[in-house]
Amino acid sequence: MTDTAITAREAIASRRSVRGFLPTPVPRETIEDILALASRAPSGTNIQPWHVYVCSGEARQKISHDILAAFEAGTDHEDEYQYYPRQWREPYLSRRRKIGLDLYGLLGIAKGDQAGMRKQLASNYQFFGAPVGLFFTLDRDMEFGAWMDLGMYMQNVMTAARIHGLHTCAQQAFHPYHRIISPILGIPDDQLLISGMSLGYEDPDHPANKLQTVREPVSTFARFVE
Repeated sequence: MTDTAITAREAIASRRSVRGFLPTPVPRETIEDILALASRAPSGTNIQPWHVYVCSGEARQKISHDILAAFEAGTDHEDEYQYYPRQWREPYLSRRRKIGLDLYGLLGIAKGDQAGMRKQLASNYQFFGAPVGLFFTLDRDMEFGAWMDLGMYMQNVMTAARIHGLHTCAQQAFHPYHRIISPILGIPDDQLLISGMSLGYEDPDHPANKLQTVREPVSTFARFVE
């Protein structure tokens, strides 16, 4: 385990969605340490419902290749659950628009540049250049509580990665291509693919990594009652 002398506060505060990675390999023992540490996440009656599939090398390349082919052809795209609201409203609409405008501005993608936006979306399926991809699943017979459990586990993964000087990007964008991903990784039919995640070392020169997201002050979302 790499001793980076990072505090819990630093790990949480420095976690962000990196969209440009270096090809530097990540040792398997490092990934195993991250996943083991993350497993201290709470879950209802300690059921620990999460499953994780780690891909690199040829498996990662095949996932990218096959999804990009389907993406260009407009095939094999199927959502098994609804992630975003069916009808956007404030304040969520403005927050969503801001991050989109900020990111595209850094990447030089002008408003209305559909080709540029589509190219950026496609970079998801290349894991933004990261050498490691993680895929998280739940048994299909699990209820909403297990989704909460998995969310806490995934957050722990992203935080634990910072201890090793690594960065991540959680990517629900992989879910619609579960019919491509599942056979490659051996995910059984009785498991639902929830999300993917890129893992690796940040490319400090990538313009997307200059994105600074805004967080709402506590006063806007917390209510103290005495």
